[in-house]
Amino acid sequence: MHIKMSCIWKLAYRFCSCLVLIFIFFLLLLCVLAVFLSHFKLLWNTDNSASEKSGRESTAEREHQYSSGDELCDKDRNNLKNERESNTEGLEALLDDDGDLEVVRRPRSTSDLEAEDLSRDRVYPVILMKGKEDDFEDEEQECTCTDVVKIEHTMATPLEDVGKQVWRAAFLLADYVLFKRDMFRCCTVLELGAGTGVTSIIMGTVASRVYCTDVGDDLLAMCEQNVALNKHLMEPGGGEIKVKELDWLKDEFCTDPEALFSWSEEEIADLHDHCTVIMAADVFYDDDLTDALFRTLYRITHNLKKSCTVFLAIEKRLNFTLRHMDITCEAYSHFRNTLNDLENLQDGKMKYIVEPIKPDFCQFLSYERIEQLELWKITADQLT
Repeated sequence: MHIKMSCIWKLAYRFCSCLVLIFIFFLLLLCVLAVFLSHFKLLWNTDNSASEKSGRESTAEREHQYSSGDELCDKDRNNLKNERESNTEGLEALLDDDGDLEVVRRPRSTSDLEAEDLSRDRVYPVILMKGKEDDFEDEEQECTCTDVVKIEHTMATPLEDVGKQVWRAAFLLADYVLFKRDMFRCCTVLELGAGTGVTSIIMGTVASRVYCTDVGDDLLAMCEQNVALNKHLMEPGGGEIKVKELDWLKDEFCTDPEALFSWSEEEIADLHDHCTVIMAADVFYDDDLTDALFRTLYRITHNLKKSCTVFLAIEKRLNFTLRHMDITCEAYSHFRNTLNDLENLQDGKMKYIVEPIKPDFCQFLSYERIEQLELWKITADQLT
């Protein structure tokens, strides 16, 4: 009997284990296949919050000096005495007929509500069912305010579809665009490897025209959808975002009229005539693609009629490798070596000046700005 019960328990344990594995499998499958809609709120009042905090700290310091018995001038003593007397009078006024204290709560001001709102999470994921966009029309109408960016994305993907996720380096670059928005105003901008398009959308709020590029019809369709979701952000400044295909492994622009995101000859000419800013965020995870990007970068900057500034954002991802038996970041090391080769290039045609940008500027989007995030600036000038 005991042996029979033991077998039953083993079978039950194995059955439950199988159920757990099946549940985990379907959960991972959901993360890979599901498309999420997240709302990212722009923190425009960051500077105001900092000044208010400074004011509160100054007031607290003054009260601490009073209570600690530090030497005070006659004026301060009189002020402290008057404050204590007024506090005593106010306390007597708050007593009821029975001598109990009636606490009158201060009405909540707008600044308090804003401070409370800042402490809340800024990401509100909603799972979308493809082909049922009508279900979200009401929500889209509600979220047309000028301080919310809406992005469709996935939570997990295979390596070839990493562009469908939202990465921290894109937020870092978007923060810099908002911090230096006067510098980018009315510019023509090219983004390489735009992914979901979040950085191009932020750039579109200040720039005149943004060419948002990547490869893959499904990814570009998602990017185009995100641009449409945020068109209300570009309308006040008259910015325009064009989603186009740009394959770094090819030497020419895609001009096939049957392709969904091909370039016209007029658009290629406009890019070469007016582009002054190129940007890319978190696209340095494969050595071959990194080499292809820098070749594309050289080819485009060489064909531009104006001097160009390039901004590259990257996150160093540390991994333990058996080959080195240590924690390394091979993709980042290759990026730095390629960046150094570009700066030392002496072909008599182009000159590149590379400098890091310290990421201590204001943060306008809610994300963790970890120390592994870096931003680089490259100034490209033609010598001939």
